[in-house]
Amino acid sequence: MDELQKPGTATIPKVARVYLRVSTNAQDLQRQEAIIDQAKMAGYYIAGVYREKASGARADRPELLRLISDLQPGEVVAAERIDRVSRLPLPEAERLVASIREKGARLAVPGVVDLTELSAGADGVAKVVLESVQTLLLRLALQMARDDYETRRERQHQGIELAKGRGCYQGRKPDARRGAQVLALRTAGQSIAKTAAMTGYSVAQVKRIWAQRLGTS
Repeated sequence: MDELQKPGTATIPKVARVYLRVSTNAQDLQRQEAIIDQAKMAGYYIAGVYREKASGARADRPELLRLISDLQPGEVVAAERIDRVSRLPLPEAERLVASIREKGARLAVPGVVDLTELSAGADGVAKVVLESVQTLLLRLALQMARDDYETRRERQHQGIELAKGRGCYQGRKPDARRGAQVLALRTAGQSIAKTAAMTGYSVAQVKRIWAQRLGTS
């Protein structure tokens, strides 16, 4: 939230856990590292940095789940944007945020207005109004992140259909390195779920790669 950019504010919580996420191994997390420096400049102690290469439309991201498990009361979850934390459908996104709040923690994402301090110092009707506005603002941010995800997918689908119509669509090129990782992990006895978590593939993709290896696809 915006308070990450206001050094010296006395009411800023002093402990943050930073979540960095991209969707694929081909993408780079380095651009998001700036949020770490922003948090430090705002007076936060960084209790942990959690780096993940997985779709934000998945709720079962290992590093995100580890972050939530590690959270302590009064801490904040800092991320570059709200869509780094979630591109889930709104009900699932709200459950994710609720799991953070249940730990006594909160989100701190630039661009998302935070009324936490104001509502904490208010009472009666003012407190109810501030908390209601905060909930609405967060819902809007989460829904916009999901809408952007669905728009991107729809445009990708339209692009594929146009390419097919022109006879020039060849499908996604397989990632030989990651495919080899899947085969190595499965051969070593790792479960499908564990292999998916370690490689960034979905469970369905791991099953397909392994089935091709066994000649049962």
